[in-house]
Amino acid sequence: MKLHADRHDHLAITAYGAGWLAVNGQRHEGSLVISSSGRMSAWDCQHVDHLTSAHFSALLADEDPLPELVIFGSGERLRFVHPSLLGELTARRIGVETMDTQAACRTYNILAGEGRRVVAALLLVRRDPQPDPGSG
Repeated sequence: MKLHADRHDHLAITAYGAGWLAVNGQRHEGSLVISSSGRMSAWDCQHVDHLTSAHFSALLADEDPLPELVIFGSGERLRFVHPSLLGELTARRIGVETMDTQAACRTYNILAGEGRRVVAALLLVRRDPQPDPGSG
């Protein structure tokens, strides 16, 4: 799906598909953190079951001012993390919304386009090609 942002002075998710997304036209195939403040970095996690509180605390690194909201894209389907993993975000009164990664991409674009301080933490699971059932 191709997406279009209202504003073009921030990082925008311009397209996405199964296991990938494009930020300002550049394709990425691993989990990613993007921020309306202009920060983008790899997120060292590929599955919701492997997340720790350190993954969520790291979302605040280099964010000044702090974001109003963190959007957590949990992969292809909606999966919530244990609230204890969000302790630092909660303590700093930063909202957290969980949704599947594609919905998180759309929501990030809307909020960033409105000028909101938002960080999107997006799990992207790289899919291995399925073997051809006729071979073997």
